[in-house]
Amino acid sequence: MNTPRLILQEALHRRTQTLLSLLAVVTAVALPVAYFTAERAAERETTRVMRNLGYNLRIVPAETDMVSYWSRGYSPGTLPGDAAARFAARGDLSYNHLLAMLIERVEIEDQEVLWTGISSEVTPTGKAKSSMIFEVPPGEIYVGFEVARCLGLEEGAMLAWRGREFTVANTLAESGSLDDIRIWTSLEDAQQVLGQPGRINEIQALECYCALPGVDNLARLREELGKVLSEGKVVRASAIAEARKDQRRLSEEYGALILPWVVLASGIWIAFLAALNVRDRRKEIGLMRALGHGSRWIATVFLGKAAAIGVIGAIFGYLLGSWLAVEEAPGVFPLTGDAIGLDLALFPLALFLAPLFAVVSSLVPTALAVRLDPALCLRDLEAA
Repeated sequence: MNTPRLILQEALHRRTQTLLSLLAVVTAVALPVAYFTAERAAERETTRVMRNLGYNLRIVPAETDMVSYWSRGYSPGTLPGDAAARFAARGDLSYNHLLAMLIERVEIEDQEVLWTGISSEVTPTGKAKSSMIFEVPPGEIYVGFEVARCLGLEEGAMLAWRGREFTVANTLAESGSLDDIRIWTSLEDAQQVLGQPGRINEIQALECYCALPGVDNLARLREELGKVLSEGKVVRASAIAEARKDQRRLSEEYGALILPWVVLASGIWIAFLAALNVRDRRKEIGLMRALGHGSRWIATVFLGKAAAIGVIGAIFGYLLGSWLAVEEAPGVFPLTGDAIGLDLALFPLALFLAPLFAVVSSLVPTALAVRLDPALCLRDLEAA
């Protein structure tokens, strides 16, 4: 008897059970495929959203009195201008997105402002990232909301101060922070007008995410800082750092929480349907035994059907999961969802695991079918 043909005929004869089993496999494949296809976008989205919380590390001169720092908005002491570059030369640090700054509270037209010079962001070797902040070209200034309002500055206007003329390149939206009273310039321009050539008084940075259990992150940051910039000290905005860490962990763990239950439920559903199939085919099994077919052949028929459903389910599940990720992810991840495409590496994996999953789910019902007493099965056939 042709086994593949028998499997096909049985599947067509019991179409409802076959389709329900196929649906279980498609579900078990589609959801993980959709999850893993969209996972990169989820990681990028989480990174982008958490990054937008702002820098969570400040490196200031070691002698800085932090009470004075928080009241002034800057440190009166200074650090070497190449301090950020020292971090960039290292690739084994927990610091990233380093922004060197020179800040001083000054008076312009009877208005107190924080004159703030910023460098280009630097990143340690091997950790290149897009910048978290704008870059101010030489000769131009970006003006905070309250400064622009009080001084009547608009884009394109000129501001003359300490022998220099600056073009207002941008007036910033209201932030509800000290940034509203800042005038941003390039670091070189700030060093010149503030009389601090080659000096900075702060580095803002982003702590690299590192979920190491039992590790004191602040102690690790201070130890690393001592190796690179002994004349500085690091202040960590713990609330931002913890929010970033918790959100990253949530993003990584939510799939691990949901997917196993989906797969388990699908496996139980397949096993249940396979058990129903065995019950419905008791008479056929008895007849097959009477015709001389052994346990191995019967097991091949049942497991062969499961494997065939697994292969078909893998194909349709991969297509459905990929479609869900590509179509739905942009609405869930507005910043990075458009970059999602087919993950072709998942297809051979699905094609291998789905049949294996279907076969394993059918092992117990198949074992029951093999152990059925042919005499009892034939007795049922005679009774019918």
